[in-house]
Amino acid sequence: MAPHSFALTMPSDIRFGAGRRAEAVDVTARIAGGGTVLLVTGSSDRHAGPLRQGLEDAGVTVVTARAVGEPTVEAITDVVRTARGARARVVLGVGGGSVLDTAKAAAALVDNGDPLDHLEVVGKGRALQNPVLPWIAVPTTAGTGSEVTRNAVLTAGRVKVSLRSPHLLARVAIVDPDLLQGLPRTPLVHGALDALVQLVEPLISCRANPVTDALARQGLAASLKALPGADTTQAETRENLALASLLGGICLANSGLGAVHGLAGVAGGMLGAPHGALCAAFLPAVLEADLKALRRDPNPQAQQRLDALGPLVTGDPTATATEAIQALTTLTRTLRIPRLADLGLTDGHVDELVQGALAASSTQANPLPLTETEMRDAVLASR
Repeated sequence: MAPHSFALTMPSDIRFGAGRRAEAVDVTARIAGGGTVLLVTGSSDRHAGPLRQGLEDAGVTVVTARAVGEPTVEAITDVVRTARGARARVVLGVGGGSVLDTAKAAAALVDNGDPLDHLEVVGKGRALQNPVLPWIAVPTTAGTGSEVTRNAVLTAGRVKVSLRSPHLLARVAIVDPDLLQGLPRTPLVHGALDALVQLVEPLISCRANPVTDALARQGLAASLKALPGADTTQAETRENLALASLLGGICLANSGLGAVHGLAGVAGGMLGAPHGALCAAFLPAVLEADLKALRRDPNPQAQQRLDALGPLVTGDPTATATEAIQALTTLTRTLRIPRLADLGLTDGHVDELVQGALAASSTQANPLPLTETEMRDAVLASR
């Protein structure tokens, strides 16, 4: 095996544990230093409301921006306009992955111009030239790991693209598992499955490293312990779900993902279907495609990583990748994850989906490059 060479990037201040959301007020007020805070949240004030009140009680001026639905270029532009008008100096994001992506994108763009100057694929992809506003992440769902990643996923037309920079890392990430209590089961499960895939793909990624391996193994154990029950009335389950999401975010930011996310990202823009459901629908067939690619182009290291999934997923030390795929297929069926046809995929989508996934940045970290035929077979098998 070649000598390891890798770099790690993540927020320098990560706070995890039940009740730690209360720290967001003091942290935000300290960083704001008397300046205005832009609070980015969703349609509900359930969790953001008490933090806003705490900041106002501390004498901090707070301006609120709502992020409803997937963040689009147009929506980000509106939030940035709000931030500039208020002369915000700190951004506090309280919500799910879309809210956090909106918060970090707004923090990046307040002093850096048009989103299209910096977006990948649909824009000019330019590096950010000016400083990014400090932002604080308080996730209220478990799945995306956006609180510890360095990119914001935005929708431009029918395409999901990233605003990417190491400067997008949160100044502080506060992960309180108790915020998961009371989440509706369907989005909770979809988020948990997104986190699961964000642990599996870094484990088999061609960019994996020893640190992300250790974190992904810990996160995968937590994820599988929480699923399929996902009962958030139990403190242990909440902690496992939140931990899996956090560790998955760190892993994907440092080892990349794979063809599952390459397909899910393109399909999400095409179909508007839940990202976690798409990831789960693609996962078994893409892993099968990886095994076929290994038969075509043997790679001992990739084979070893895929086979390592067997014991990790099944608990059987003799299991291989084939048994892992069978177990993951059973899990998705137990959780009643719809197939792609049920999510709106038709024959007319397949060519565009395959071509988009082959070009996607996530796909480049797949353990082996997949051919167009192998990618197409994976899509058809997922239908």
